[in-house]
Amino acid sequence: MDAQRQDVVEFGARRALIVAAVMAATLMQTLDSTITNVALPTIQGNVGAGQQEATWVITAYTIAAIVVIPLTPWLQDRFGRKSYYVASIAGFTLASVMCGTSASLGTLTFWRIIQGLFGGGLLATGQLVLRDTFPPEGLGASQGIFTIGAVMGPALGPALGGILVDNWSWNWCFDINVVPGAFAAIVLFLLLKDPQKPRKMPVDLAGVVLLALALGSMQYVLTEGEPHYWLQDPVNAVMAVLCVIGLVGFVVYELKFTAAPIVDLRVLANRSVWSGSLLAFAFGGASLGSTYVLPQFVQGLLGFTPTLSGMLFILRAVPLALCVPFIVKVIGKVDARVLLAAGFIASGVALLTLAFHTTLQASFWTFAIPLALSGAGSALLFIPLTVAVLSGTSPRDGQKAGAFVNLAVQLGGSVAVALLGVVIDRRAEFHSTVLSSAVNLTAPPAAQFLQSHSLAQLSALVQGQSLVLSYSDASLVVGASSLICIPLILFMRRRSAAPSLAEIEIGG
Repeated sequence: MDAQRQDVVEFGARRALIVAAVMAATLMQTLDSTITNVALPTIQGNVGAGQQEATWVITAYTIAAIVVIPLTPWLQDRFGRKSYYVASIAGFTLASVMCGTSASLGTLTFWRIIQGLFGGGLLATGQLVLRDTFPPEGLGASQGIFTIGAVMGPALGPALGGILVDNWSWNWCFDINVVPGAFAAIVLFLLLKDPQKPRKMPVDLAGVVLLALALGSMQYVLTEGEPHYWLQDPVNAVMAVLCVIGLVGFVVYELKFTAAPIVDLRVLANRSVWSGSLLAFAFGGASLGSTYVLPQFVQGLLGFTPTLSGMLFILRAVPLALCVPFIVKVIGKVDARVLLAAGFIASGVALLTLAFHTTLQASFWTFAIPLALSGAGSALLFIPLTVAVLSGTSPRDGQKAGAFVNLAVQLGGSVAVALLGVVIDRRAEFHSTVLSSAVNLTAPPAAQFLQSHSLAQLSALVQGQSLVLSYSDASLVVGASSLICIPLILFMRRRSAAPSLAEIEIGG
């Protein structure tokens, strides 16, 4: 253990308080990524916004967060990990308060952007803090604790959001952050130590601008593309061009024209990093994609309340929490790539099973098996993915590699939500055409149905069944994508012995 690391290791009550504070901040941020999903229809009605306009409550946060994630290593070095972390928690909490008091969509969207700017680096920094707070022999426990907060938050978010909306108001989806945020900020300000002093580093302003342009415009096109006919819309076309210009300009500038890049792209030359980032992209798509599709289906077609819809994800969270201690125990004994393969297989099979359970006859417990399998799959992916990537990098590049993995997870979720919206719309139109041609008025089943029902009811039945099939197709797409990505695991570096968590640098 080096002297710098020894200075920040804690024991006893101090460690317990720091762990509690980091977990509070982690859960606060991860809950916020999904808690607003079930509240969106209520927010839409309260602020007088249309359905598509209201989605900017989620999109604004996502755009801001994905811009900050790759900047996190630089921000920690420039301002010091403690100062950056405490300021991020305090800023996130204050922005949450302002979101809860917003009376218009414009105001709420603005404060969601601020919330995303402060929240983007919370996960990465919290993971590093837990790593350094424990001695090397306790690193497995620290990362297991972190995983529970990082992965359980999105799973519990819909359930908590539904309870808050049904029993109080949508404002509580943001106000709930005040107590854990204040607790975390105060405890970490008083107890947390910096592993190193802040360094005076040049500000790569051009790199920041190009990165924000590329990621921000890309997220805009993903969100607004389908409802506005993609590139047929002039604004979408302009944003797509800006995305390409920003991305190409950022890559060229960072590699060729600056000695102090804001994001070190050279780390992507490592095959473990680029393949791991692609796998993280797939993991984000599978995890957030299912979170997007299922609530829409059960609330829109099965009549579930927001609370009941959210409670579905408890079925996913319980096996996830039960699997984490097992993963922490075996990760040093089993090749991480084997666990990754098992995780993608479990996630893929879960989503394919979910597709076949997507019917109008489904009940709450119909989804128990696929959701439980999905939770186990997420547990098998989160820690092994980090280990597989970072065991193939030097300690110096670990933090940078971790930032790319976190960014890939967020981008995977954003792309999945956008593309699944397209899949649902297009496949609903396709199934409607096929079913309408099959259900003609002279067909015996249709004629029998019309003896006791109206033509409008028959049409509604066809449209409803078309939508059910489109949701089933969406789950099939995500499940197949998870399975298709498995060969990428072969690009991860193989070690003669699987590394223990104490041997690697878990970075964010």
